[in-house]
Amino acid sequence: MLGRAVTFALVGLEPRRVEVEAHLRTGAQQTFSIVGLADRACQEAKHRVRSGVHSARLPWPQMVITVNLAPAALRKEGTGFDLAIALTLLAASEHVPPAKLEKHACIGELGLDGAVRPVAGVIAAAEGAARAGFERVLCPAASAGEAALAGIDAIGVRHLAEAVGYLLGYEAIEPAAPANGHRAGASLPDLADVRGQERGRRALEIAAAGAHNLLLAGPPGTGKTMLARRMPSILPELRREEALEVTRIHSVAGTLAPGSGLVAAPPFRAPHHGASAAAVVGGGAVPRPGEVSLAHRGVLLLDELPEFPRSVLEALRQPLEDGVVSVARVGGRALFPARFRLVATMNLCPCGGRGDPRVECTCTPARISAYRAKVSRALLDRFDLVVAMPRPRAEELAAARGEPSAAVRERVVAAAQRVEAVTPRRRPAASELLDRAVDKLPLSGRGRARVARVARTIAALANEPEVLPEHVAEALSYRSPAELTGP
Repeated sequence: MLGRAVTFALVGLEPRRVEVEAHLRTGAQQTFSIVGLADRACQEAKHRVRSGVHSARLPWPQMVITVNLAPAALRKEGTGFDLAIALTLLAASEHVPPAKLEKHACIGELGLDGAVRPVAGVIAAAEGAARAGFERVLCPAASAGEAALAGIDAIGVRHLAEAVGYLLGYEAIEPAAPANGHRAGASLPDLADVRGQERGRRALEIAAAGAHNLLLAGPPGTGKTMLARRMPSILPELRREEALEVTRIHSVAGTLAPGSGLVAAPPFRAPHHGASAAAVVGGGAVPRPGEVSLAHRGVLLLDELPEFPRSVLEALRQPLEDGVVSVARVGGRALFPARFRLVATMNLCPCGGRGDPRVECTCTPARISAYRAKVSRALLDRFDLVVAMPRPRAEELAAARGEPSAAVRERVVAAAQRVEAVTPRRRPAASELLDRAVDKLPLSGRGRARVARVARTIAALANEPEVLPEHVAEALSYRSPAELTGP
């Protein structure tokens, strides 16, 4: 007796079709084997499926059981194959109709009590099912709204017995509605909390409007981290195709809570400086998205930039340029999108006194040079805006609250739309100023292109149809300041 079902394995973010076949035959000993390059978690499905079937009060076939996960050359990882294996066994023993099962894709983990539990990557598997021509997918009830975002009828089941009843026609389960997310703007820290630091606030607004990378440098306690953590509050909401992309990444990574639905707000990630290169950029023995991919379409904050290992910082250079992380392994290659706004903070010296006229810096030139060498010039050149933040004065700290995030966000949204709609042309005088800066600063080819992009964003914020010399001059003022390049 033979039963079949279809599920999906994930290679990076890409769903791969897996045919689950169950063969039953009589034999002297009752055994249960899973073949097809299954990892340990997948092999342990033998125990979960057996207990789940008994808990659902369904008969267990007293035969020699062989389950094949094809293609055999594709490594199967995780617990998402449990539901498909259980239903395939029941189809082979003629307790569910095989023809109806084969019209559904299946994904889900089984508990020992027969409960169908959520797994990572449901939306990616549902998208794979839709592309494969399936109209329906059987999945955990807690993840049905997520699966429905893929444009497929998601049949959410809470228990194996419920799935069997649905396939037998005893239970009518309506497809779940897509779980749309909502922007949690009220819970985000507000820019009005920042006193003073007008130049830093201005740079943050430009970075938000044009998706630029921003470095805030200065003595401790000047509000660098406070300012950086408020960028999400001024970012535009994600468009639907962007939201689906971000939701897929977080679902595969397992950071998407069941039932949370579409990720409508730009993500914000702030890894600790002790994180490894694989944790930040992505990878591992089984390739998984790193922090740069979890920050896709959002913000990646690296607080105290020089404290991160040099290997981690240098690994950022490729995704900053290409917007994608490529993880190559012997078994193949996984691609993870990584288009994010990088916001970093750092002191100007190891002791933190440099840049503060009221504190004496105790660092030797050698210590300062070694500290700056932790951030290579190649990485520093990839920051579009670099701002030296002074210690705020007493009157600034005692002043009223600043402009709130809501007002700044309106300007950011309008400018982002203008930048996307049309590319403003530079006036000849603006182009001449940019050309002179290439030789005098000096600017690399990458630096020149980044200054030009920042100038376009500044023009869009000013609602100017052309890039004027003053826009280029302001963009040039955000290149590496003397505090970071001087002795």
